[in-house]
Amino acid sequence: MSFDFIKNKKVHFIGIGGISMSGLAEILLEKGFKVSGSDIKASPTTDKLKSIGAQIYIGQVAENITPDIDLVVYTAAISKDNEELLKAKALNISLMTRAEFLGSIMKGHKYNVAVSGTHGKTTTTSMLSSITLNANLDPTILVGGNLDIINGNVRIGNSPYFITEACEYKESFLKFFPFIGVILNIDADHLDYYKNIDNVQNAFVKFAKLIPHNGYLVCCDDDKRMVKVISNVNCNVITYGIDGGDITAGDIFFDEKGCAYFKVYKDNKAVLSLHLNIPGKHNVLNALASIAVSLILNISMEDIKKGLESFKGTHRRFEIKGKKNGVTVVDDYAHHPTEIKATLSAAQNYPHKRIVCVFQPHTFSRTINLFKEFTSAFDNVDELILADIYPAREKDTGEVSSAMLAKAISKRGIKCSNIKDFNSIVQYLKDNLNEGDLFLTIGAGDVFKVGEMYLQ
Repeated sequence: MSFDFIKNKKVHFIGIGGISMSGLAEILLEKGFKVSGSDIKASPTTDKLKSIGAQIYIGQVAENITPDIDLVVYTAAISKDNEELLKAKALNISLMTRAEFLGSIMKGHKYNVAVSGTHGKTTTTSMLSSITLNANLDPTILVGGNLDIINGNVRIGNSPYFITEACEYKESFLKFFPFIGVILNIDADHLDYYKNIDNVQNAFVKFAKLIPHNGYLVCCDDDKRMVKVISNVNCNVITYGIDGGDITAGDIFFDEKGCAYFKVYKDNKAVLSLHLNIPGKHNVLNALASIAVSLILNISMEDIKKGLESFKGTHRRFEIKGKKNGVTVVDDYAHHPTEIKATLSAAQNYPHKRIVCVFQPHTFSRTINLFKEFTSAFDNVDELILADIYPAREKDTGEVSSAMLAKAISKRGIKCSNIKDFNSIVQYLKDNLNEGDLFLTIGAGDVFKVGEMYLQ
């Protein structure tokens, strides 16, 4: 189904406070649509949408769906028995998933860049945003985090360029229309849906097949699962990597804050020297992916360098929140063992006496499916505190808990405990953190509040 973009139509978003849904709502408001939406609780995001003209409902009840609504957009996380969804069906109102609706918007642009991968989507999309803005391409941008250079998570441009994250959850990225499709990596995640890594890989193969023959697949040569992806596509392919690829990095070393200096090589010829302002070796790969896309878009080396070197990161991606009593507080969105290891590797290069971490596991299904991997993800910390599992869309069946995970991690010789509520965690930190410690909050839920409470 496609959506006829005629102004004055009314669109209702179920779950409007979500990072992607709110961005789509903002695009419609800018284009003169009537927008309403609901969410379970108020947030700065819903407040902002209300201030720019959206009708916001807190709580999701049938009465929010009125006959004047032309289209209802909902996310993959909305349950089938959601009152608003059922009412929309009863009134025969057109329905679209978030991914289908985003796909409809993409159809109006010639150069759609869809950034996919299990890890690094938000940072790479943000790096590309910085480069394309520096190059004055005037792109429309939809990113899964808040980015200071666009004052939020969405920017509405007036050009053929559209840059967005492409999430693999429930294969939602298969509704997109990429001219350039980026695959950063393929790892086991969302196993409540995919069941195993081969199914995850197959979803990325299907995504790559969406790219037209004159379009481009940009993918990481260091990831062995890309071989199957590349063998299945009928488009131009550009690879990048530290170990190999068309675009590579060499002479890598890190400054005192863990940020990389490196040379960029294209077809084995040095073309650029860079110094990133965000830490970690994984961000060298993210930068290479964004460089590969930029070269397809004919962006100059000068604009690429300016865009990447001026990029200070996205909120919740190794975000330095502040300092108190000589303790540096950092927050990171990492919620998969591979991401946690990358974040803690970056932390090792940052000045510290000890690394103390509060981790909030995200969803029971992920914690069960990757339990063994989580157990070995924290070997680089001096002390680990586990908050209770953030349930998101799931119910607690009692199969797994943070206490169980803490017990398994402790067996590896790491000082680890489960402290249930945030106030108790903050009190423990006040009593136990020392000058020179690096304190990290890690997780995709609301664990960032712990760092903010400590700083206050």
